[in-house]
Amino acid sequence: MLVAFNKPYGVLCQFTDRSSPPRPTLAGYGLPADVYAAGRLDHDSEGLLLLTDDGPLAHRITDPRHKLAKTYRVQVEGAPTPDQLQALRDGVVLNDGPTRPARVALLEHAPSLWPRDPPVRYRKTVPDAWLELTIHEGRNRQVRRMTAAVGLPTLRLVRVAIGDWSLGDLAPGQWRIAGAATV
Repeated sequence: MLVAFNKPYGVLCQFTDRSSPPRPTLAGYGLPADVYAAGRLDHDSEGLLLLTDDGPLAHRITDPRHKLAKTYRVQVEGAPTPDQLQALRDGVVLNDGPTRPARVALLEHAPSLWPRDPPVRYRKTVPDAWLELTIHEGRNRQVRRMTAAVGLPTLRLVRVAIGDWSLGDLAPGQWRIAGAATV
């Protein structure tokens, strides 16, 4: 079984939390029994999370050797220059080595997304912009580190697709059984 879930902001990608006080987890969303996350999204990231009860499928989704595309809508602080966008396209050197090249597009308008709770802080004197960014790896906080490395800190990060699977019209906290796709 494969489940597509729209992970809300502030929710951990696990079913339990031992911290005190406990933080919101996947346990509160009525997900099918015996599924677990195939990959992760940070606590402060939102969007598509795939869950499965199939170990080999989870491995194919998460293993970097398969170079499965992960597409994000990224709100960044600042007005991206052509050089900054090209640097993301070429691959950025991070403290754990260079990233693979990314596909990056500057979006003309903010994407149609649900409101975030809490909202991203608005600053009248600081511009922001939205990017669509696709990577083929999955390092820890990779997109945030890439945009920061080129001088565009991430304000909001929403994953909209993993390979052939997309978020579609799922609202935060909603899930559906996902169809088969090629990995």
